Amino acid sequence: MKKILLLSDTHGHLDDAILRHTAEADEVWHAGDWGGGLSLSDRLSGIKPLRSVYGNIDGADLRQVYPETLVFQLEGFKILMIHIGGYPGHYPAALRQLLNKERPNLFVCGHSHILRVMRDQQYQMWCMNPGAAGISGFHKMRTMLRFSLHEGQLLEPAVIELGPRAALHDKSYI
Repeated sequence: MKKILLLSDTHGHLDDAILRHTAEADEVWHAGDWGGGLSLSDRLSGIKPLRSVYGNIDGADLRQVYPETLVFQLEGFKILMIHIGGYPGHYPAALRQLLNKERPNLFVCGHSHILRVMRDQQYQMWCMNPGAAGISGFHKMRTMLRFSLHEGQLLEPAVIELGPRAALHDKSYI
């Protein structure tokens, strides 16, 4: 069994609340828009194994380390991760071609700052967008996802609310 912490759209922000949840995971996945260069990804990868893609705001330094699209196998799942992905019924044409080619069981994206966990019946896969963990953007609540993968099963999916974007130091969320 692998415990996964999934986050995205940190936009240069990594705080103690994120790091506390990182400690509980076996792996951390970041769906792009790191912001702030390699310092954030270096901090996370120094704590736990890290899988990531770059996002549309990420510079050349991050693009040299992380791919635009990541496809990998874990615990009976084929995972496809990309920053800009959409959601069931609303995928860009190029992504639909990639989904048809790769046939993942789990599709992970970021970009929208809108948290979503849903099944795509057409592609027979789970779709996950963790929302945004950073303090920049239009989202009201900073969010991440936690779940486990075990022998082809997605277990214990949970939303982690890190607190309102505008109230970073509200101790009730930390």
